[in-house]
Amino acid sequence: MANGSKAGKAAKPSKEVKAAAKAARKQASRERRKQLWQAFQMQRKDDKVLLPLMIGAVVGLGLVGFLIGLAFGFQWFLLPIGLLLGVLVAFIIFGRRVQKSVYKKADGQAGAAAWALDNLQGSWRVTNAIAGTTHLDAVHRVIGKPGVILVAEGAPHRVKSLLAQEKKKTARLVGDTPIYDIIVGNEENQIPLSGLQKYLAKLPKNIDGKRMDTIESRLSALGTKGGPAMPKGPVPGGAKMKGVQRTMKRR
Repeated sequence: MANGSKAGKAAKPSKEVKAAAKAARKQASRERRKQLWQAFQMQRKDDKVLLPLMIGAVVGLGLVGFLIGLAFGFQWFLLPIGLLLGVLVAFIIFGRRVQKSVYKKADGQAGAAAWALDNLQGSWRVTNAIAGTTHLDAVHRVIGKPGVILVAEGAPHRVKSLLAQEKKKTARLVGDTPIYDIIVGNEENQIPLSGLQKYLAKLPKNIDGKRMDTIESRLSALGTKGGPAMPKGPVPGGAKMKGVQRTMKRR
């Protein structure tokens, strides 16, 4: 018993460890605030209606809360609640307009689909550029609860053959697991870049996590035969966008 008690005491983090962890959390919080502020400043310069919309949300909902409270005699109680709701709505407006702006800048650029897939939220397994051409056309593979999704970007007349080849090879290894193939673009029967993540999220859930692991292990044997390396991201702020999305969700 004595040994167990000593072991328990020894396992407790020291004051130095706790202080270091606290300092790390504070630093991470400062980085998130700095990132949000930078994103806000960049968006505000390009989006002239952003600030009026955000201010309107705060003032409008604050006023609604005040007027409802006024009718029942507790306006000073509902006013701060309305203002807080207004701040929340303002953040939602900000996040959506930043996302829309980023996708608009990325649309049509090489590597845009790969960047969008890298920003997927959830348990998706993404392998970029499993096949490609020297023109930077590419096919990316996504494994998720729906099954296997092959996502192509580039000239349709070139990527269609790439898609067909990859689908044939994939089918040999995944058995009856559903395989989806899509082309990212703005033409008929294509999925717009801005709607790619939503499209994937709406696909039916056909397999579980264990099956995903098995499929990923099997498909890793195929390797990749892409062309030149895809760009890391179509826009300079691509990497930052993921952090902004995570921060917005926390708030």
